[in-house]
Amino acid sequence: MKTVAIIQARMGSTRLPAKVMKKLCDQTVLTHVINRVKACKRIDEIVIATTTLNEDDCIVKEAEKLDVKWFRGSENNVLERYYLAAKQFQADAIMRITSDCPLLDIEIIDDLLSYFQDESEMGLSIDYSSNNLRRSFPRGLDAELFTFNTLEIAYNNATKDYEKEHVTPYIYQHPDLFSLHNLTSDDDLSEYRWTLDTPEDYELIKIIYENLYPQNPLFGMDDIIDFLEENPKLMKINANIKQKQLGQ
Repeated sequence: MKTVAIIQARMGSTRLPAKVMKKLCDQTVLTHVINRVKACKRIDEIVIATTTLNEDDCIVKEAEKLDVKWFRGSENNVLERYYLAAKQFQADAIMRITSDCPLLDIEIIDDLLSYFQDESEMGLSIDYSSNNLRRSFPRGLDAELFTFNTLEIAYNNATKDYEKEHVTPYIYQHPDLFSLHNLTSDDDLSEYRWTLDTPEDYELIKIIYENLYPQNPLFGMDDIIDFLEENPKLMKINANIKQKQLGQ
């Protein structure tokens, strides 16, 4: 089974434009995401999926600088972008990563991959696995894993705009069609917001990087929680930010 991590990235985000090219400890957000995915043991290939817009040329250059494959497709139909990228690179399974998650924990990704691949090797069918069907991990550590056949069914049948923009809603909203698996944390950590979507998010993540990255470039979830528990006032920086809902 060839497992391809497809990282979606574009410059045109609405609340924090060009966020994937913002710097954290002298490297771009996108570079940090790519380096974390490179450290995952069971990923066979990494592909950056961006748009055909001229403003996203810099994302292609960043991918090439890091020796990572890239694909360019629709700006708004991200489901199509994923499907065509997966098809071009002959993926049997796709790990979906968004480029606004520079605090991604590689152990969580490896746990998802291990379960998914081990079940497949035993002949058990899992169409989709993630750690956010029932959220227990911090927002910003999200990852989704699904087979190419599952992606193809979604691509051929999704009709709503939000299904195409967010790639996987058609899958996880149809448990009658697909076998779904959710990786759950031992503790409920869903109160933490570590995704990069606003200036406030960037301020918090920048502080986290400045304090943890120099000692361990691949610092993980437990390291961040320890740091925030020692500095609880930091959580107030983005405490008022609301996550956009599907269709918004």
